[in-house]
Amino acid sequence: MKTDLCKKLGLDAPIFAFTHCRDVVVEVSKAGGIGVFGAAGYTPEQLKQELDWIQDKVGDKPFGIDVIMPNNYMGDEVPDLEAMIPEEHKVWVESVMQKYDIPPLPRDLDGDSYHSVNGSDIGWTHKICRQLLEVAFEYPNLKVMVNALGTPPQDILDTCKEKGILVGALAGKVKHAVAHKEGGLDFVVAQGHEAGGHTGKVTTMVLIPQVVDAVHPMPVLAAGGIGGGRQMAAAMALGAEGVWCGSVWLTSPESEVEPLPKRKLIEATSEDTVQSKMISGKPARMLRSKWTDEWESEECPGALPMPLQGMLAQEAHIRIARAQNEELAFYPTGQIVGMMNEEKGCKTIMYDMLNEYLESLERLNGLLEEA
Repeated sequence: MKTDLCKKLGLDAPIFAFTHCRDVVVEVSKAGGIGVFGAAGYTPEQLKQELDWIQDKVGDKPFGIDVIMPNNYMGDEVPDLEAMIPEEHKVWVESVMQKYDIPPLPRDLDGDSYHSVNGSDIGWTHKICRQLLEVAFEYPNLKVMVNALGTPPQDILDTCKEKGILVGALAGKVKHAVAHKEGGLDFVVAQGHEAGGHTGKVTTMVLIPQVVDAVHPMPVLAAGGIGGGRQMAAAMALGAEGVWCGSVWLTSPESEVEPLPKRKLIEATSEDTVQSKMISGKPARMLRSKWTDEWESEECPGALPMPLQGMLAQEAHIRIARAQNEELAFYPTGQIVGMMNEEKGCKTIMYDMLNEYLESLERLNGLLEEA
């Protein structure tokens, strides 16, 4: 399983774990894959605390960072985004909170480090992303940087090259993958419709071979609906050099997910996910709940564009989480959730995936021998 990416990064297995939990980053990297920490939503100071901990615990193993950075730079000034949110939307959100008896936040609550969002501190603005990367670039074990919002600016690519950091980006369409190759990236993450969070319309089985052919010999990671060794074997057979997994870590004991949504994830089937714009204004797959249903109702005024939607909904998300409301609780996850039906540690998930991968290869080789 020593693909070119494995050799360049010193990995035992081409498993890239996207996560917002530092514990998952460390456990996967120490188990032979590479943990990639989602930085969007953190302030530079908060990110430094997280990366200090990761650097201290990961030993000599590499880790990565994932950001949401626009390629086009529009200047340092952030407009008054709060003033751009229609009052109609604020009133509707509050009406839903009252409908389900969700209490307001205490006045002295500072807000959760990941969920607090305001107009001057948004993880997907160009300015904040640059500040986050300035922090991240100080860590010697940082070996991968992935952008979820297109090809990063040239000066960022140059800095990564100087520091020996491989750069990738997500793509849900072939044309996006081609743009990443033309932009000088080291690899592309082709993410299918089944994936959790922001995702496109083309399924993984169809997308991967098209992207592989379009960007050859650029390495491709397969993402979307991958949480076991059989899916990993299928991805490698389609031409991928590795897999990018996010949802499968959510039900691990190392995960940041709270007990209520974690239980709902474990109990869910693959039919229990839905694509909605309610988190950010862009389609994202998540666990269905009464909260996601409300955003599809006739009374809903509709989702706002990014980043206004995230600002509108974030306080409600904190209130729902604090209230431990069974009906409204949700979490971003992919269709692989139907196979995440027990709590397993990250190392166990890794080893189970690799063992099933080898069993799949043996079975296929056996078919050839029989023929």
